[in-house]
Amino acid sequence: MAISVKVLDRPHPETTSYLRASLKGMALTFRHIARRKVTQQYPEDQTDLSPRWRGTHRMEVHADGRPKCVACGLCPTGGPANCIRLVGGEDDQGNRYPVVYEIDEFRCIFCGMCQEVCPVEAIHVGRHFENAEYTRDRFVYDLDRLMEQEHPATLLWDPSDPRSE
Repeated sequence: MAISVKVLDRPHPETTSYLRASLKGMALTFRHIARRKVTQQYPEDQTDLSPRWRGTHRMEVHADGRPKCVACGLCPTGGPANCIRLVGGEDDQGNRYPVVYEIDEFRCIFCGMCQEVCPVEAIHVGRHFENAEYTRDRFVYDLDRLMEQEHPATLLWDPSDPRSE
């Protein structure tokens, strides 16, 4: 296989002006300096997120405090990132429940597939975006922590929007 070399010609000095290009760049810089700065006072004034914003997860609970999850196994198999670990169990009445339910937020790509495939609508992608932690192990959300989350759930699609079908 032969190697080909492409030779590029330098621009001619009579058609290119480096001074003109420098002045255009400085004019753009001065235009941005003259603009009014907008600073958001974050903790007091929070931005309105889109109703489709996908943040940290939450688990729905029954009135008696049990998780709504029936440990069917669709959420770990439906998600592309392999971030959900689910071990199911069964009680004396034959009701299935999750013994271990963990979501690794580092691996999660926040696609919302777990919420879409859940037949009992137990797991939801919430609208919480402030998920900073001091240690890495706090990014693995266990079942108790998922049930404690109280932020609103995400609307993955808007039924009133005709373009969302």
